[in-house]
Amino acid sequence: MKEEVEYSGVHPKKFSLWLLLLGILMLFAGLTSAYIVRRGDGNWFDFPIPTVFLYSTLIVLLSSLSMWFAYRSAQKDELGNVKLGLVITIILAIAFTLSQYWGWTVMEEEGLYFVNPKEGEKVSASFLIAIAAIHLVHILAGIIFLISTYIKTLNAKVHKKNLLSIDMCNTYWHFVGLLWVYLYLFLYFAPDF
Repeated sequence: MKEEVEYSGVHPKKFSLWLLLLGILMLFAGLTSAYIVRRGDGNWFDFPIPTVFLYSTLIVLLSSLSMWFAYRSAQKDELGNVKLGLVITIILAIAFTLSQYWGWTVMEEEGLYFVNPKEGEKVSASFLIAIAAIHLVHILAGIIFLISTYIKTLNAKVHKKNLLSIDMCNTYWHFVGLLWVYLYLFLYFAPDF
């Protein structure tokens, strides 16, 4: 049987996760900075962000609540609630993914596509699509992380004496959720800059 190693400081896996999150944060800081710079260059088409992206935001906030419930349940050794919280989070994550796709279809119906920046004014739509798509890649990675943590829970590897996996999953999920809230608010209020 594999022995659990005690760490006096930050667990190396947690440290790696924090470095990953820092890299993701820098990526999106760069994307939002590029948005601001490109918008300032002119030849920009302002459009309201489709309402469906608000639904995405509400879904991701609900998924953070269910993830928090799963994590708190693990701390209390309530394994049934851990499983329930993770399943709800996975379902909401899939709903978030579908709502993003729905948002892209709404944009397409409004004539807003991913275009070559040299083609003209609707490059603003390209920024929204690119930012949402790159964020969605991180959500899909989070879904894999959630499913992996759920499987560990089914195999009794997540409990109050072994919280590393669910703690890291909780941190990652809250991060990508809050990142989407920031991105939504940034893009919603961008026309008012």
